[in-house]
Amino acid sequence: MTTLLGKKLGMTQVITEDGTMVAVTAIETGPCPVLSVKEKTIQLGFDLVKETSLAKPQRDFFKKINIPAHKFIKEVPKVTGVEYTVGQELKVDLFKAGDFVDVIGISKGKGFAGGMKRWHWGGGPATHGHTSHRRIGSIGSTTTPGRVWKGHHLPGHMGVDRVTIQNLKVINVIPEQNVLLVKGSVPGAKNSYLIVRLAKKKNKQKNK
Repeated sequence: MTTLLGKKLGMTQVITEDGTMVAVTAIETGPCPVLSVKEKTIQLGFDLVKETSLAKPQRDFFKKINIPAHKFIKEVPKVTGVEYTVGQELKVDLFKAGDFVDVIGISKGKGFAGGMKRWHWGGGPATHGHTSHRRIGSIGSTTTPGRVWKGHHLPGHMGVDRVTIQNLKVINVIPEQNVLLVKGSVPGAKNSYLIVRLAKKKNKQKNK
């Protein structure tokens, strides 16, 4: 599987050859140096950072492999039959227009949210004297099992979840700027880190 690390730059629009306007997300993808090579995975780094902002063990690690310090580090699967070396750089040209990718990121945090916003509850009646419009209501289950089921949908913290958006079509690749343009939106706010990989379920097919 081909995987790179990146950063969400924001959304824009592009006009395709047939004149269709498409909403795309610009992702700064790579270059990602190989920090270590294991049996089934490799460790990639992304986004240069000052060594003084890292903990001492991290600074020592980058000094040992003689690679500038990077802020975002992840292990990704190796591609079968491909040899990797520490210090090797993987760039956005691993992808090409027409590919389909999965993009993994952390969703935006929305703080404490009620059940109607968090779980799309329908709410109570709005008229005829009803006073329970957006409330939780009864969550009991009488004597069996005599408790609230684990995982019951209730108000609480919303967002800041790991989210994977699958089968996004690559509209364009700009190697000079290390930018990948993918159709549609991806998780997270601007400048949030992302993992971009070739789609597991769909690739090199026509976008419906």
